[in-house]
Amino acid sequence: MSRHWRAALLFALLLLPPIRKALEASMTWQMLAQIPLLALAGAWLGAAVPPRLRAAIDPWNRHGVTGLLLATLTAAFWMLPRTLDAAGTRATVDLAKYLSVSLLLGLPLALSWPRAGFVVRGVFVLELIATCFRLGWLYLATPVRLCTIYPFSDQRRLGEYLIALGVALVVWIAGKLFWGGVGRRRPQPVFTARGAWRNAGTNPAPRARDGVPAPLSRFFRAR
Repeated sequence: MSRHWRAALLFALLLLPPIRKALEASMTWQMLAQIPLLALAGAWLGAAVPPRLRAAIDPWNRHGVTGLLLATLTAAFWMLPRTLDAAGTRATVDLAKYLSVSLLLGLPLALSWPRAGFVVRGVFVLELIATCFRLGWLYLATPVRLCTIYPFSDQRRLGEYLIALGVALVVWIAGKLFWGGVGRRRPQPVFTARGAWRNAGTNPAPRARDGVPAPLSRFFRAR
């Protein structure tokens, strides 16, 4: 099954009244299950975007910055307690959530992430972690209910899960940084006694010319 058909099937399943009511019955399920699944449906829909439309979008989405910014703002909007309340009580707001999370969060994320470089991706992930900690602390530290349709215990549970999610992301990033490159280090060049640069592996570096190592001779010629 192609990705756009999977997106349509997932979106249709999330629209079914029993599934929708079950996910929206809890503040935790709505934020940590329903919204990510809607974003996943939008991300799968990215495979159906025609190349001509992608080419038209590319000048406005250099390095994926615009799309990732749009996805971040959309996610932040639907994480607010007031919008969660409105989505649970008003059908029009709930429909807007389904459409905006899929088309303004998941779809831009799928189109922008492959274009983003290391720095842009790092900023996006760090903002995601900071949002988890900020909202988790808010839901745990506030002594009153922030959502009128959800109980206080559900609010505290969501805060705990958001803090745990932020910690898990930090551990995952630390693992990628410290242990992700083990065993894949490139051979380092070494300077031999005969005045030639050679790699620590099997491939030799360029030979010296006139008694000067090749990298140094290129340097002096450039000056």
